[in-house]
Amino acid sequence: MTTVDVGRAIDEGRWTGYQKLLIFGTALTIILDGVDNQILPNAIPYIAPEWFPDLAPPVASAQLRSALAWGPAGMMVGGLLGGVIGDKFGRRTALLLSVISFALLTLLVAFVDSVAVLSALRFLAGIGLGGAMPNAAALASEYVPRRQRPFAVTLTIVCIPLGGFLASTMTRLIAPEYGWQGLFITGGIVPLFVAALLFKVLPESPRYLVGRRSRWPELTKTMRRIGHDVPDDVEYVETAVGGGPVKKAAIGDLFAPTYLRDTVGLFGSFFFCLMANYVVIQLLTSTLRDSGGFSPAAAPEGLQWVNIGGVGGALLGALVIQRIGSRTTMLGMSAAAIAFSIVLAGMDLDPNNTFSLMAMLLVTGGLLNAVQTTMYALAAHVYPTEIRSTGVGTAVAFGRIGNILAVYVGGAALDRGGVPGYFGSWAVLMALVFISLAIIRRHVPRNSAVAAAHAGPIAQR
Repeated sequence: MTTVDVGRAIDEGRWTGYQKLLIFGTALTIILDGVDNQILPNAIPYIAPEWFPDLAPPVASAQLRSALAWGPAGMMVGGLLGGVIGDKFGRRTALLLSVISFALLTLLVAFVDSVAVLSALRFLAGIGLGGAMPNAAALASEYVPRRQRPFAVTLTIVCIPLGGFLASTMTRLIAPEYGWQGLFITGGIVPLFVAALLFKVLPESPRYLVGRRSRWPELTKTMRRIGHDVPDDVEYVETAVGGGPVKKAAIGDLFAPTYLRDTVGLFGSFFFCLMANYVVIQLLTSTLRDSGGFSPAAAPEGLQWVNIGGVGGALLGALVIQRIGSRTTMLGMSAAAIAFSIVLAGMDLDPNNTFSLMAMLLVTGGLLNAVQTTMYALAAHVYPTEIRSTGVGTAVAFGRIGNILAVYVGGAALDRGGVPGYFGSWAVLMALVFISLAIIRRHVPRNSAVAAAHAGPIAQR
């Protein structure tokens, strides 16, 4: 009987067209995640005057800050539960359940008329949104060879700002004609169709299937489609990084001496970077409308440019990480984000002359999103297969605390320091991200230290 080490076979194998198709499938779920995550911040300029017609625009928008915070609270719960469910029941199962849940709950938002019900639905939808990301990251990392892993994971998670760009575009196209309700109807129906499609075509992680003997025929089919000529009579194994057998996941493993320092660094990095990014996502559109004089139709343009920059910045960051490793790349991007945020803090908002502002938002948003999206690849690199979903999910779940606090931290900075204080908060938060990233020891090394540049044969023993 032939014995195949699945992890080694994939890590040393070819980067095939089928694997790229699988990455596209996982990326598609995160595009939808990004859309549904950013619909509410974009819709606030339309919801606030309808629900609070007697209040001034800044005061009316402030009434919805609690609803903005409840979504990230659900994402914190979802990130933790999603990772654990992914390790126990499968990454594919957890991912598709997450997509279906946030789609249905987003659809229901179109029919609410109170902040309390809106907050409740965004919390529940947030559980699905939070559960999608760690499982998409784990799937992406486990479908592909080791040398492509950082790029594959980042290519998946970069779809968060791509989804945000689509959310801003949808707002500008749909809301003036069909109202804010049309945004949530669209944001609910489309993911349901995509989930049905992926249910048919997306396979379970090969590394997850190794420990489920009853599902080895399914694993054999996937391995062959990836490009490995495995026989029918095969024994599948996977060894951990240290050479021993893969063990079951436990959250306590993240705090073992081997991973403690990296876990602390990742927790801090996700906490402050998610806070920084959600200070942007949740408050930029309303800030441009309420403090900058932008119209409801024009205000989403700022967030649109942030997300455009985020897509390009994250892809570029992933490519650079493959060349020179994650430490230099991510610390450099964090330092640049600090500098550009300080420049933004000194700019005047003028709706009649937006070129300089939008250019700065493009670059700064690119840096902020690049650090955030590549952080998922870093977390997937830090933890081995048996605790990868749990490790990524727990780090993201802790980061969601910063996500929840973002609307209040950004709101306090805006209330006390005006527009300069708001943009200045970006710089302060990214300085804390820089410190957290510097703590991490197990960064992604440069390409030459990771793997050979050519495809290897199937790993047998």
